[in-house]
Amino acid sequence: MILRRPTKTATAPDPALRGTRPSLKALVLAAIAGGLSLFSFDPFGWWPLQFLVLAWLFYQVGMGSSVKRATFLGWAFGFGWSVAGMHWLYIAITRFGGLPAVLGAIAIALLGLYMGLFGALATGLSTWLRKRWSLPVPAFLLLVLPVLWGVSEWMRGWVFTGFPWAASGYAHNVAPLGGFAPLVGVYGIGVLVALCASCLVMLTQRHKMPALALFGALLVAGGLLRQVEWTHPSGQPITVRLLQGNIRQDEKFAAEYLGEILVRYRDMLTAAPADLIAAPETAIPVFPHQLPRGYLGTFNDFAARSGSYYLFGIPLANNAADYANSVAGIGPQGQAYRYDKHHLVPFGEFIPTGFRWFTNLMQIPLGDFTRGAAVQAPFPVKDQLVLPNVCYEDVFGEEIAKQLRDAPRPATLLLNVSNLAWYGESVAIPQHLQISRMRSLETGRPMLRATNNGATAIIDGRGNVQQQIPYYRQDVLAARVQGMAGMTPYIRCGNLLFLGLGVLALAGAWLAGRRRRRADA
Repeated sequence: MILRRPTKTATAPDPALRGTRPSLKALVLAAIAGGLSLFSFDPFGWWPLQFLVLAWLFYQVGMGSSVKRATFLGWAFGFGWSVAGMHWLYIAITRFGGLPAVLGAIAIALLGLYMGLFGALATGLSTWLRKRWSLPVPAFLLLVLPVLWGVSEWMRGWVFTGFPWAASGYAHNVAPLGGFAPLVGVYGIGVLVALCASCLVMLTQRHKMPALALFGALLVAGGLLRQVEWTHPSGQPITVRLLQGNIRQDEKFAAEYLGEILVRYRDMLTAAPADLIAAPETAIPVFPHQLPRGYLGTFNDFAARSGSYYLFGIPLANNAADYANSVAGIGPQGQAYRYDKHHLVPFGEFIPTGFRWFTNLMQIPLGDFTRGAAVQAPFPVKDQLVLPNVCYEDVFGEEIAKQLRDAPRPATLLLNVSNLAWYGESVAIPQHLQISRMRSLETGRPMLRATNNGATAIIDGRGNVQQQIPYYRQDVLAARVQGMAGMTPYIRCGNLLFLGLGVLALAGAWLAGRRRRRADA
């Protein structure tokens, strides 16, 4: 009698058992894929690339993965995304902050690891829900994963004061999906970007045509929404002069260059009249009591003679321990205006609890500002109401929407004053311009930008750059600008609309899983 070894019956591998954690090679590939997202943003503008890199990640997660594996892949992807998109911070903390190069590299890597946690949350939690709810592939890819990707970006915008730079929606200002900005804002666009990526993954499944139809429908709908007039002209246009002083960052706060800086901005501010003359963040880098006698009086006199209105960046103090990163305003009838920056930059403008040792390693002046009010009045300039925001503040779209929603007289023009010389000749400048364009799309209002070394520009209420000064040169941008009034859905609802739709999508996914469980019972 011949004994034969029993043959094994071939079975499909269980997706839930597809490795408990990814290999080093898989983690490196995920980080590279995340890093490639840099090229979807300005100055490169290859926005379709974003669909592809997210589709790669979603395929790795969606085609069967353990929760642990999905979490690590999302973390590596988010790490690469963050380090590539925000590498310019290295310039600020080493070249101008004085941190040794090795410590600077470690700091950026640690930031990337922290930011990667939000990507890990999106992929890990979505995979956990897939198993918990027994979700079919379409429900997982088209409902759960896109929503949680958008929610993770939204959380990145407010957890520990938030750092939402390089949120995926910013790559789509000029793309079809940008048409959704007045409805759901940049985070809602992030959900739609992820949904488009999931549609590409679905092309590998049986449901190819519905996925392709959904992908096309999203792009067509976004293009059609771009034709909608959400706001309307208000009052008469005003003339503006936006100043770009191009002060080197290593000179800006140095005592030996103060006289030269003050003369440069005095001459630029009084060179010619305009309804509004705006100078960058901390164009005047010292407190009023430290200025030469009569310096600010020069602007009062010129405003009275020419009928001009001024807005310029200057630190303002209430007392020796209470000072703000401010925008001061002067009107021709002696009007005085003050806007204090509300959303401060960690380490640069306030010191997080327990991190004073880190800021002590760097040489950044005025490092502990007082926060301004969440809602502040705009500055009346003839028929227009101008609402300033200072540098980093225009990264927070919901806060600008709140200013417009809650103000007794909503602004008709937005003004960003910035100093990005901290970041050298990097992608930070075009990325910041891209962010300002998103704020115009969300609010339907023009954004004026007066910056130290770029990008000084005028953006219309549809997010289009109308005029711009080349980077890294001293110049003035003169133009005529029409203010806009009215409330977009995003102004009225902020991020609540995108979050509410997300809840409905998750509820739909849960129902799909419930039907599947009943069918399998």
